[in-house]
Amino acid sequence: MLNRLFMEMINYYGKDPNRIQHFVKVHSFAKLIGETEGLDRETMTILEAAAYVHDIGIKVAESKYGRCDGPLQEQEGPAVAREMMEKIGFEDKLIDRVCYLVGHHHTYTDIQGMDYQILVEADFLVNLYEGESSLQTASTVCEKLFRTRSGRLICKTMFGC
Repeated sequence: MLNRLFMEMINYYGKDPNRIQHFVKVHSFAKLIGETEGLDRETMTILEAAAYVHDIGIKVAESKYGRCDGPLQEQEGPAVAREMMEKIGFEDKLIDRVCYLVGHHHTYTDIQGMDYQILVEADFLVNLYEGESSLQTASTVCEKLFRTRSGRLICKTMFGC
């Protein structure tokens, strides 16, 4: 089912290779961190699905509001993610958690659950790189937001902080 979701997201962002590349990279880091941290199979499935669809609200936000900042992504994304995942046949419990993560992935206070923490870390690894962030910014984000051992190691190794 994860591969079907992957293909649906490629279709969803057709003709927008930057958005496709973004979620592929976030998924790759999330999967690596999740496996390294020893997540159970169910949590890994939630994490991987959330990594694929975490920015799904961008298109709706851009068409409705002409912008796609984090709060709008969180507001618009869960409904679109739910519809796509229901169509594929994911279980309701899994969809509910993924939608929660989509609706909070730009909220960095009160992070509860390893799936949430790892999604935030994976997204930051990619955003810091894509945004060509300074060493100081990467170092600050790593120290303030990263909690997993493997996420911290990747961040410090990648950015030299």
